[in-house]
Amino acid sequence: MSKRKKVILVGGGFAGMEFAKALKNKGNYDILLIDKQNHHMFQPLFYQVACSMLDVNSIIFPFRKVFQGTKNMEFKMAAVEVVNTDEKKVITNIGEFSYDYLVLGYGCKTNFFGNKNLEKYALTLKATEEATQMHNHILNNFESVLNTKDPEEIEKHLNIVIVGGGPTGVELAGSLAEMRNKILPKDYTFFDFSRLKIHLIEGSPNVLNPMSENAHKKSRKYLEDLGINVRTQMVVKDYDGHIATLANGEQIPTYNLIWSAGVVANSIQGLDKAQYVRGNRLKVNRFNQVEGYKDIFAIGDIAYMETPKYPEGHPQLANVAKNQGKLLGKNLLKNDSFIDWKEYEYKDLGSMATVGKNKAVVDLPNFRFSGIFAWLVWMFVHLMLILTVKNRLIILINWAGSYFSSDSSLRSIVKHKEKESFFNNNQSDASF
Repeated sequence: MSKRKKVILVGGGFAGMEFAKALKNKGNYDILLIDKQNHHMFQPLFYQVACSMLDVNSIIFPFRKVFQGTKNMEFKMAAVEVVNTDEKKVITNIGEFSYDYLVLGYGCKTNFFGNKNLEKYALTLKATEEATQMHNHILNNFESVLNTKDPEEIEKHLNIVIVGGGPTGVELAGSLAEMRNKILPKDYTFFDFSRLKIHLIEGSPNVLNPMSENAHKKSRKYLEDLGINVRTQMVVKDYDGHIATLANGEQIPTYNLIWSAGVVANSIQGLDKAQYVRGNRLKVNRFNQVEGYKDIFAIGDIAYMETPKYPEGHPQLANVAKNQGKLLGKNLLKNDSFIDWKEYEYKDLGSMATVGKNKAVVDLPNFRFSGIFAWLVWMFVHLMLILTVKNRLIILINWAGSYFSSDSSLRSIVKHKEKESFFNNNQSDASF
């Protein structure tokens, strides 16, 4: 019997989960999943946690629960610090682990384009704790404005600036506008929250810029109909926690600046720097093999795969990540000598975004539409991407309740206070 091969999988995102599921109880492989979180996160719905539409536990999935009963899977909650490619070891904050194959799927982080002030003061939506932090920040902001007398301070509370007009920014802006229009007047009967201004700022000529012209026009109209101030071909140059400064010198006083203007791949020490290309992604071949390494693979958002149709790499989408992870798993099950492996081929299934109740835009390869049908399609697709049937039902019930009542019961501010302990003192600052 041939010796079982050790596979270390770094990152349990969309790509990593599909890879692990493809090898679950199959083949001659033992898999060690390493992630600094103990759960898989469904990031596309983080904005609904921030806006009190969903409970965070409905869109996160503990790895140990997902892989219960899996005989060839082990999980370690740890942060990867260095990869020793010569000795084939991964060094983490809890120890060293040897591998025969290393699969990297550690995803991206928010790109602040080198602006330290934005990195320090802006709110972001890339991790579970950031979604819950934004949820608490938004609700705390509403409570604080009630006890504020200074007009200048009130203005800072009543301005929300969202930077980035991609799906996250658009969907977040739409949800906040619906919250302002339908929920806050019922919760705060003695304060006029119609004064709350939501600014959506995008550097490109259009919101949802990669989508079709129909999507550009429809989404902008939906946003403006909701009372959102949409600013395109404009960028935020700086933010000090009180004032957002635009490129034209205009200043917006605000305590609430949300940054969703792009991502950059995480990096890992120990790999050849020459393999990092645009967006800090790792250059891979059509089998997702990192160039220069026979035993290291990169999947998902961090993989930069040049093809004739996509000379600058594939879009960083969940569909791409899931398919790359699944295909790599299937290829490894065939053999580990790369014989008859199938090359990854991206099939564009379309793009979509929702702007609010009954409002969405969908671009399919040969068909584009908007409105309530697009909104229903958006909901169906996102429900099907949720890992478990139980959580799909929980989310569907929440959505149905919100649809008919235009309300939810998830507006509690839960403050966390960590006691000093060995565990807190030994957490790494590594990115993944």
